[in-house]
Amino acid sequence: MMRLGVSSPELLAQELNIERDSLERVCRVYPIFINRYFLERIKESGASLFKQVVPDPRELIDQNGIDDPLSESNYSPVRCIVHRYEDRALFLVSTTCAVFCRFCTRKRMIGRARQIRDEELKEGIDYIKSHKEIKDVLISGGDPLVLSNERLEWIIARVREIHHVDIIRIGTRVVSVLPQRIEISLIEMLKKYHPIYINVHFNHPDEINHEVEEACGLLCDAGIPVGNQTVLLKGINDDPHIIATLMRRLLKMRVRPYYLHQADLTKGTEHFRTSIETGLRIIEFMTGRVSGMAIPSYVVDLPGGGGKVPVVPDYLVKKSDKRVVFRNFEGRLYTYYQ
Repeated sequence: MMRLGVSSPELLAQELNIERDSLERVCRVYPIFINRYFLERIKESGASLFKQVVPDPRELIDQNGIDDPLSESNYSPVRCIVHRYEDRALFLVSTTCAVFCRFCTRKRMIGRARQIRDEELKEGIDYIKSHKEIKDVLISGGDPLVLSNERLEWIIARVREIHHVDIIRIGTRVVSVLPQRIEISLIEMLKKYHPIYINVHFNHPDEINHEVEEACGLLCDAGIPVGNQTVLLKGINDDPHIIATLMRRLLKMRVRPYYLHQADLTKGTEHFRTSIETGLRIIEFMTGRVSGMAIPSYVVDLPGGGGKVPVVPDYLVKKSDKRVVFRNFEGRLYTYYQ
């Protein structure tokens, strides 16, 4: 399915019957790749998927964007490691994906940076070994699951051998954009290295179909906890009903809603960004209307490497030493005595 993907503006224009010149202008700066499965899903589902992966001329007009909005390079002691939080390390093992999302935080490198060599992966493993404070390793990229099972296992096995690493997480979007990759051979390999966690990425209910449900079922049946991260995207999912529907459907697949991300200040993505108030309105809408399990943490990953901070609606109306007055989801006031 990856081999049959579209990586040229000419072919994409032909496949989707869209104008070619603007695609070519954008692709000179930001590459394109859409695997064949997801291309067919775009034809079925339309704008909600189209806007996420098809180049848009607005990518070239961005007044506030930053190439490296989270300052990952400043926290990268070796090429494939980002060590921002004391007990966690991000291990970047790939520079490509099953689709190139147009809003990607690592837009500066996906499809443009050369692939990571074995020597660089070994440097990353040695770094983790030498930092005993690292308890949790998030294997990411690009997308780790575009690697072969053999190469992925080579990486996971060496991280699992490190005594002080308790948790291995894998960040991937293939579950939503290429579910066929979640095959029995991959599952059997991952099961050998528990505790393994998978962080998936769904932005819209239209991404979910029977094949996706089967892929999530395989992961969960293998004892792999699955959490989802959604990016809030203007004109795609910046609607309370869309997000609520998505979160309910994720829970039905045994996928835990984890984060709702405010879009990062990545250069070339300004047209995707919403206001913070939009995100707060969505979270407030869901509170009291859907199960607490279905409500993700709404977070902003602060520009400049400040890390993630949660953003929540303000339910506290008044506070004193003796009592606190709260507003509930219906707007009614309630008093809690200190």
